[in-house]
Amino acid sequence: MKNLSVFAAALAFGAAAFSLNASANETVSVGATPVPHAEILEFVKPLLAKEGVDLKIVEFNDYVQPNLATSDGQLDTNYFQHIPYLESFNKEHNLSLKVITGVHIEPIALYSKDKSVKSPADIKEGGTVAIPNDPTNGGRALLLLQKAGLITLTDPKSITSTPLDIKDNPKNLQFKELEAAQTPRALGDVDAAVINTNYAIGAGLNPIKDAIFIEDKDSPYVNVLVGTEESAQKAGVKALAKVLNSKEVADFINKKYNGAVVPAF
Repeated sequence: MKNLSVFAAALAFGAAAFSLNASANETVSVGATPVPHAEILEFVKPLLAKEGVDLKIVEFNDYVQPNLATSDGQLDTNYFQHIPYLESFNKEHNLSLKVITGVHIEPIALYSKDKSVKSPADIKEGGTVAIPNDPTNGGRALLLLQKAGLITLTDPKSITSTPLDIKDNPKNLQFKELEAAQTPRALGDVDAAVINTNYAIGAGLNPIKDAIFIEDKDSPYVNVLVGTEESAQKAGVKALAKVLNSKEVADFINKKYNGAVVPAF
């Protein structure tokens, strides 16, 4: 599979970077969404300082600007997205951003504020479900709903399906497509919502405790460190990739997020 081969190459790059050191006092800029990406980067910042790298973290609250800023050189790297989203973004915007290394997986999950809804089967007939409106996360959400037994898709393996591609919908569910960041806010207005884990955590939701259905931990949606062909060769960026794939980071992720975020290395 294309995604998995790209990820394998990225891991090989990360492993090769282990023996590389950055030059003294090198600054590396990285764009990230706040949770968990910027939190993980704040943890690695002092580790990188020991390698002579000053990590500059720039936070974003959307999925578009970090890639554009990385492509035009305003940032060296970014860390906020999974591989299918990057591939879709590169194609749509005619960019050539590349995976430097994989870091973690955030299982996407289905939530409901209705106390009577304990599982997907409890969602009422004709209920409304909010899903992300970008192509890859929207398709990912529909795959989750299919696995939960709520719908079937015309192409049951497509990662870019939309509500128009739903073949069977036995509960006659309605779908409300929103920007991914808005899905937690919609919970009070819909019967259920599929929410990316970074936004769920930011809204005070625990995917392990609060979700009524959650993606498998072997998800192919690995969150990755991304750069350009040029920035990927910088010693400081290679040092960042090395630290992000370290035991210290794996232990931090496991302890802080308790299964809501899973190391992918």
